[in-house]
Amino acid sequence: MPKTTKSLAQITVDYQGTGRRKTSVARVRLLTGEGRIRVNGKPVEEYFPSPMIRAALTLPLQLTNMADKYDTVVLVHGGGINSQAGAIRHGIARALLGVDDTFRPVLKKAGFLTRDPRMKERRKYGLKKARKAPQFSKR
Repeated sequence: MPKTTKSLAQITVDYQGTGRRKTSVARVRLLTGEGRIRVNGKPVEEYFPSPMIRAALTLPLQLTNMADKYDTVVLVHGGGINSQAGAIRHGIARALLGVDDTFRPVLKKAGFLTRDPRMKERRKYGLKKARKAPQFSKR
């Protein structure tokens, strides 16, 4: 549901989405604008120096032709760089559903609405790692 805020004779409608991947959680807001992306208060080029990661997280906006219509403000924590980028992509896709629900089939087919459930398996007692056992010695 859109939230409207008035600021100096200008009305902005913003949409929100929460994205998750591994242990990363991203809170994404889409504001009407020119297509700028800020992650944790920094420009996206500064937060994610790799162009491949930046391209991956903007795919939902490009797929729906909304890249130049909305500014994206993201708060993300937990996990690593790739995990955070995946969480941001998931959050952007969920926020775009608030803009127009007809984007659902396109985003669903691309796999952007599905939360990636893969997590690191916990370590078990008696083992060295999650599944690696100490070497067996008969004598």
